[in-house]
Amino acid sequence: MGQESGQSPPGPERLADVFSVREIDLTEGDIRYYGEPVTDAAQVIQQVGPTFRQHGYRVRLRTESDGHVLVASERSLGVDGVPWLNVVLAAATLLSTLYAGTRWYGLSVVEEPAAIWQAWPFAAAVLGILAVHEFGHYALSRYHEVQASLPYFLPLPFNVIGTLGAVIRMQDNIPDRRALFDIGVAGPLAGLVATVVVTAVGVTLDPIYVDGGLITRIELGYPPLIQGIAALVGEPLSYDDPNLLPNPVVIGGWVGAFVTFLNLIPVGQLDGAHISRSLVGERMDAVQFIVPVLLFCLAGYLFLFEAGRGAPLWGFWGIIALVFSRAGTASPLVETPLGPRRRALGILTLVLGALCFVPVPIVVSV
Repeated sequence: MGQESGQSPPGPERLADVFSVREIDLTEGDIRYYGEPVTDAAQVIQQVGPTFRQHGYRVRLRTESDGHVLVASERSLGVDGVPWLNVVLAAATLLSTLYAGTRWYGLSVVEEPAAIWQAWPFAAAVLGILAVHEFGHYALSRYHEVQASLPYFLPLPFNVIGTLGAVIRMQDNIPDRRALFDIGVAGPLAGLVATVVVTAVGVTLDPIYVDGGLITRIELGYPPLIQGIAALVGEPLSYDDPNLLPNPVVIGGWVGAFVTFLNLIPVGQLDGAHISRSLVGERMDAVQFIVPVLLFCLAGYLFLFEAGRGAPLWGFWGIIALVFSRAGTASPLVETPLGPRRRALGILTLVLGALCFVPVPIVVSV
């Protein structure tokens, strides 16, 4: 059901000052307005978006072979039926994080398949942080009446953390900068709270003795946030015995901090871009130009002065940032300035994100 049940879409006369409509068509539930922009094409959605939103529709502008078309789709804030794809991906990610966890616990699922369930604290730590992060976005999307999907968890069976993270899809026009900010900031802040809790619990648990294998050759770089929590609790993050490792729940906290930092990189559709776009407005283009340069410079520094440790990771993210920046970031329909409280919260979130950064987060020795 659409947000504004029973309302008709806006007629061509409501769009005349912005978009000249020559034909209207109904295709697969979407209403398509064929025509040409009267004003700058880049401003069309900002001009007509509020009108469609009032009528219960979201709208996007597309360019086709015979000209421009405004595509309006009825908005729906609920979940229709069982979201099977979300459920299947969540189950697959649970299994992949359980399997990854067996490595951190020094267990062999080949010798004892049931041992996979002993890795549940690691899987719960990782999935708990990811879920809290994504449902933070989802909750604020619902609060601002922005259509968004439930989280999609992304399994990655054969790496050391078992997942690529999780995402939600915002399938709507963002009404204003306040909504963009609130939705963007909610995930990292919620995830940071979960990361702090998981890390604080993890450092109080007994370390794990692992008799050789890949995990003992992995060196994690702990960011200031994780180091600070361990110091406050009075527990170590490393041991003299190379086979003695922190409890895998601590690794879950490390994953949370690492994911938070990556999400706060201000490019494309990442959380950091939504927050920064809300704070600086149209100056976001300059921010997105600088970020890949900084990441490539970091990779170059590590290559020259740190024997290349961490350089491939940040070189890869420099490329990702370059691609994301070309794809653009979310633009609200109304450029309502943020108040001082939101601006302060945004700056605080970016500072906390910086505490999740470490130049060399992970190294695997040969």
